[in-house]
Amino acid sequence: MSKGILLPALFLPNISYFHVIKHHEEPILIEQFENFPKQTFRTRAKIATANGTLDLIVPTVHGKRMHVPMKDIRINYDHPWQRLHWLSLQTAYRSSPYFEYYEDDFAPFFEKKFEFLLDFNVQQLEMMLKMLKLKRDITFTDSYQDAEGEVDYRNVFRPKSNPLQNPAKPYYQLFEENNGFRPNLSAVDLLFNQGPQAKNYL
Repeated sequence: MSKGILLPALFLPNISYFHVIKHHEEPILIEQFENFPKQTFRTRAKIATANGTLDLIVPTVHGKRMHVPMKDIRINYDHPWQRLHWLSLQTAYRSSPYFEYYEDDFAPFFEKKFEFLLDFNVQQLEMMLKMLKLKRDITFTDSYQDAEGEVDYRNVFRPKSNPLQNPAKPYYQLFEENNGFRPNLSAVDLLFNQGPQAKNYL
């Protein structure tokens, strides 16, 4: 392995994920050989809606094998989840200050059919790094092994874990007046509400 920040590939990664990247100058090393863990942020993103937080979940193909490497996980298109996700994002953020600014960049992820979850997540990561003005090289692990010299964040980002940014730096959220501030949502919430200033809140 080359030296870097060892990270999982998450779906529309949360603010803690980019907080880590901002505060480490090393290249990003994406883990692709881990046994795919279910019910994690690899397939789940939290957004803010008028009714509270909503989980967007990417369905995957479940084969007979118990342990499948992340790089081999395929996305399931039996149901129109892409259309439903995009409708949810539009409903939640259409009135936010910067949704229209980024809309055309995010839309293709809910139109194009990616075969593998890893490709889907990594292409989002590359795009969001540019939006957040974080210049980092991305490489991939060539096997699963204990980290040697890397900063290991593979098992840090869990749905029930506390934000790494503690206390979370508050920013304007569209539904904050009714629902209170919601920390550590998908970074799309930060981008749609703060636009080019989003990096300052990481």
